[in-house]
Amino acid sequence: MAKTIHSMIRVLDEARSLEFYKKAFGLTVADRLDFPDFTLIYLSNPEQEFEVELTVNKGRTEPYDLGEGYGHLAVSVEDLAAEHARFEAEGLAPRKLVEFAPAGELVARFFFVADPDGYQIEVLERRGRFK
Repeated sequence: MAKTIHSMIRVLDEARSLEFYKKAFGLTVADRLDFPDFTLIYLSNPEQEFEVELTVNKGRTEPYDLGEGYGHLAVSVEDLAAEHARFEAEGLAPRKLVEFAPAGELVARFFFVADPDGYQIEVLERRGRFK
């Protein structure tokens, strides 16, 4: 059976991205592979094996066009309200808390936040299928 190990995103400013992912999700550098034209930086935390791979293309000065195909990454947390308040205190500009209950039954509680390059990240409360 296949095992999901990482998701790659291209970032413009390495330092700004590393600061965001550390503040927001406690992700730190697990590995770094430096090549002449680009650098791959793998981020993780002790809670999981899955990594976020940041690709920094050297010499790139223009932001990436995310297009209309990208959706979002998702992470789960125990206390959604506390995380939302922490994001606000850190100046990370989380969007509003949402209770998703389309048929009157709560399916999910979440908020979204954008990283420095505009990638959307959904922060879900751990419940139901979102563990």
